[in-house]
Amino acid sequence: EREMVNAFTVVKPLLQGLMKLAGMTPKLVEIEPGTVMNFWIPNETIKRNQNQNQNHTNHKTNKPAVVLVHGFVGDGIITWLFQLLALNGRYAVYVPDLLFFGGSTTDSHHRSTTFQAECLAKGLRKLGVESCTLVGFSYGGMVGFKLAKLAPDLVDSLVVSGSVLEFTESISRASLQKIGFSRWSELLLPETIEGVKAMLTVGTHKLPWLPDFLYRNFLEVLILLLTP
Repeated sequence: EREMVNAFTVVKPLLQGLMKLAGMTPKLVEIEPGTVMNFWIPNETIKRNQNQNQNHTNHKTNKPAVVLVHGFVGDGIITWLFQLLALNGRYAVYVPDLLFFGGSTTDSHHRSTTFQAECLAKGLRKLGVESCTLVGFSYGGMVGFKLAKLAPDLVDSLVVSGSVLEFTESISRASLQKIGFSRWSELLLPETIEGVKAMLTVGTHKLPWLPDFLYRNFLEVLILLLTP
């Protein structure tokens, strides 16, 4: 098993390559000391900022900004690659990794959707986004609702799928009962291949057939992430 190629070391660079071919570039943005968020941003934004630095003028893109916020299963590019490819011809698309996902990290003890929204707002403003259409899926939808409340001037419109306004205790109990688990840790911290399959099935629409070694790789990655 140790000699087996980890599928994620192959798939992730492939996805990143497709993002770059689509005219996107990853950029780490320091939100505050100890907190960094990764964004995939349009190349034209980088060129515009370079022109600003050179000419000291305000260069604007004619494309409206769209921000795609991922859910709990997967990071930005895993969740939104196909939507990005469909949208980036007409829109300036920004794809963030929420904190604890992808390349985004923090040493803060905060874990709330409010903290995620605050950091996302700061990151977007640092990238020069003044207003946007925010599209949130699942957990990203809850972050989107918070962001729209905290920064109504930044969120011009909001599109949310598979989410709720606030994840209350009653909604949590009903959701667990619906998917057949007694605790969220049973779903989100799987210890077996079958557990990984269950988590991905809940977190995706029509999960395609995948060989067991891919699920095993995913489980190994989870174990590495959670091991002190």
